[in-house]
Amino acid sequence: MGQTIKEIKATLAKLTDLSAKEFLEYEADERAGVQAALKSRKKQILAELAEEARLEQMLEFEKELYGQEIQLIAGIDEVGRGPLAGPLVTAAVILPKNCKIRGLNDSKKVPKSKHHAILSEIQEKALAIGIGIVDAEKIDEVNIYEATKIAMIQAVSKLSVKPEHLLIDAMVLDFPIAQTKIIHGDARSASIAAASIVAKVTRDEMMKEFALEFPEYDFEHNAGYGTAKHLEALTKYGITRIHRKSYEPIKTMVNFKS
Repeated sequence: MGQTIKEIKATLAKLTDLSAKEFLEYEADERAGVQAALKSRKKQILAELAEEARLEQMLEFEKELYGQEIQLIAGIDEVGRGPLAGPLVTAAVILPKNCKIRGLNDSKKVPKSKHHAILSEIQEKALAIGIGIVDAEKIDEVNIYEATKIAMIQAVSKLSVKPEHLLIDAMVLDFPIAQTKIIHGDARSASIAAASIVAKVTRDEMMKEFALEFPEYDFEHNAGYGTAKHLEALTKYGITRIHRKSYEPIKTMVNFKS
């Protein structure tokens, strides 16, 4: 007596190699349920292989440093350059050698529903995590570019393990540690992508807290960006202490009042 469809599904679930003899055997089984299960499992394996290849590619910069006997590599990224309100948040993350976290990518490319799960795995696996925060007042004082550098240096300084090298998304820091500037680094380096997720979730949680203090501005949904609802609230209620006065249209509003 041949295997039941349930038994075949259980066998397929254990297979990871598309060249396994079981695939050839099941292809000869004409039952629709078997063919559907076969097609589904092959699709899953191809997706897993593609994800493995993507994650391997995201270790390109790290592996180059591993080859130089450098293992304590901190990825650094920022979140919150563009919003009209709220802080700029940066993170520095040191992952173990060859660390792969399924789904890890630039936070903008990861579904929001998966942010916390990936963050939990980063927190579990990371050798060290540091966070830097610069508020709206400081951003207005020094400009967003300088504020980003300040926050990134803060994040590195808060690492419990001193990094040997920094991988930074599109920035160069005046800091006594060797570093590599990577354009679009949050999508090209696992370490920077991890920092991107940490910074993003940290800032989103902060904006949810600010939403409790300033409920009219919808910060829990717009994270301080200039959505229609946010701009409407600005017109109706004015600016708050967390708004960036050097950003338009807030700058014009402040000058008009003065």
